[in-house]
Amino acid sequence: MTRHIVFDTETTGLSPENGDRIVEIGCVELVNRKPTGRHLHLYLNPERESDEGALRVHGLTTEFLSDKPKFAEVADEFLAFTAGADIVIHNAPFDLGFINHELARLGKPPFEGQVASIIDTLAMAKEMYPGKNNSLNGLCSRLDVDNSGRTLHGALLDAELLAEVYINLTRGQDALLIGDDAHANATGTGQGAGIDLSALQLPVLSPSPEELAAHAEQLQQLDKASNGKTIWRTWQPQPEAVT
Repeated sequence: MTRHIVFDTETTGLSPENGDRIVEIGCVELVNRKPTGRHLHLYLNPERESDEGALRVHGLTTEFLSDKPKFAEVADEFLAFTAGADIVIHNAPFDLGFINHELARLGKPPFEGQVASIIDTLAMAKEMYPGKNNSLNGLCSRLDVDNSGRTLHGALLDAELLAEVYINLTRGQDALLIGDDAHANATGTGQGAGIDLSALQLPVLSPSPEELAAHAEQLQQLDKASNGKTIWRTWQPQPEAVT
């Protein structure tokens, strides 16, 4: 079982070092890349006012937040919900900076040491779509995720949207899950009958010179867009052993 927590925050501003604090936390649970329906949603009293720009983004006023718990009161609940999971964040350095600042105020260790891993979907998207709009709204549009209800930023809503985006970004991993199920069936640990594909023979079609040239040109364009990080350039087929 693989457990992910898709995580987002809203804050009073851009810099925890300058005293900005978290005002909202949203977490959505995925198990084997499927939503479980479990989530954690917290509004927090930041003990300060939000910057004008931040207030325009999330709309959470000082009056609304004045009776909400402080981070210290919910820290253990948050850490228990996320413990041991793979954490999915869009632009991870931003949210991690705030969470780690809040934890440091309480004398607690950094967040990264209390979870399995950190997955930054912004970094993933930049690798997959270099030079494109890789904001959350941009990815929703590209991956057909409905974000029509996102008039203001909200941590839980954004986490729910990011969960859909992450599932679409990693949709190729469905094959891995299917493979795991097939292995379980073959070993008698799953349900259903396994399918024997050993006799299946597929034809191998060689590309034409024109197709090879077009492929080489496409790789060259990808190289330029990704600063030479095209993975096809780094892989070379190994010669078959002669017996």
